[in-house]
Amino acid sequence: MGRRRRPAGRAAGTGTGARALPEAIAALCRTLPAGPGPETFRRAKFDLPEAAPALWRLLSCVLSPRSEADTTGSLTREAQVRLVKSAMRSQGYPRPALFQLPEDGSQGSRELLLALSWLLARGPLIEQLLARTRVRLGDEMPVCECEDLACGRASPGLPTPSKDADSCVDVRHVQWLMGKLRFRWRSLISSHQEHCALLSKIHKYTQGCHSDRNLGHLSVAETELLRDPEGGQQLLQMLEFENVRLEAALEWRRLEQVFWQWMDTVLGASPPDSPNAGSQPTFLPSIPERVAGELELVSRELQALQKELQEAVEVRRASWEAQVRGQGPEWSAEMRASKEAVGQELAALWQAWEREGSLAQPHRPNRLVRSEAGAPPGQGLWATEAIGALRSKEACLEAVLCWLQGQSQQELAKLAGALPGVIWIPPHGR
Repeated sequence: MGRRRRPAGRAAGTGTGARALPEAIAALCRTLPAGPGPETFRRAKFDLPEAAPALWRLLSCVLSPRSEADTTGSLTREAQVRLVKSAMRSQGYPRPALFQLPEDGSQGSRELLLALSWLLARGPLIEQLLARTRVRLGDEMPVCECEDLACGRASPGLPTPSKDADSCVDVRHVQWLMGKLRFRWRSLISSHQEHCALLSKIHKYTQGCHSDRNLGHLSVAETELLRDPEGGQQLLQMLEFENVRLEAALEWRRLEQVFWQWMDTVLGASPPDSPNAGSQPTFLPSIPERVAGELELVSRELQALQKELQEAVEVRRASWEAQVRGQGPEWSAEMRASKEAVGQELAALWQAWEREGSLAQPHRPNRLVRSEAGAPPGQGLWATEAIGALRSKEACLEAVLCWLQGQSQQELAKLAGALPGVIWIPPHGR
């Protein structure tokens, strides 16, 4: 699994390190959602079974996309175990001992502690958990900022959709699922539109009431405080709890080194991997042999097309360079300048991709702020720009949908033509 090494400022066996270890574990427990006490971590080091249920619950809260209350209140112990194993497997956890633990969640406290430390070591887990449970005082709306891959990849060269001979799919069931998905999608859009309309009314009614000139209006939470001042006590308690977690996170960052030195002893106390650990089955999705053969065929075709494309590009480039040389030194200098400009553009794109390649939060929430027509532009995402981008994506997806519908109609016409005496009536609309 690997150990997280840091520059050793002081030994863990000294008196200062021994005193700092409980403080570090206590700070980590206050930072994590549904965090157990430090005694649970101590019992987990010795693999005591009474520490396993609390660690299963903790990992399920950390790995579940739902809120802490929904996760701890609705999932049974077996469901928590299945959720943790599935999530850790999808993230590439390297120790197979976790996936061999019993489904009742009664054992494996040390292995669960190692899994938690692996999550802490591989990424900013604390920051993500704090961002998930923070108190939201402003009106926010998640906005997708991902690149639209469908518009960029869709082209008339897409393969015609076909149905495998050995697959059994009920078309009526597919139509029912599509109708159900379309109904829920429209319901979601309607609820978002109603939500935005109500927020717009609140923002317009409270325009000029906020002390911050950049905002200018009150949010729903602030308006609720004016309507019901007694509810501010609950909000104050939530803010105080959030401050406690933030202070615990700062304390954890200060004492984190002691925790990792202690985790080295936990990893050393765990039994070594069995000799046949290398022969454990790898948790990969099963691929049928027929599909694997088709993938290999497609891979060979792509390699042949790539080689053919490279040869065509080289021939065209050679002919173009010969024509440029015949035009005189001015054209040669312009060609070199063009090459340098393209190289700089590619370098800039590569650097931008390296900076933003982590996909931090493609659907991060944005605060909704109502601005006047003549207000100076500021930072953030303007609604007009977002609407224009969404309309362009909608037009692109509509074109792709029309093309796919045409391909499906052609396929249905071929199938209907192969059956004499059958009348084919195309469906109305979409």
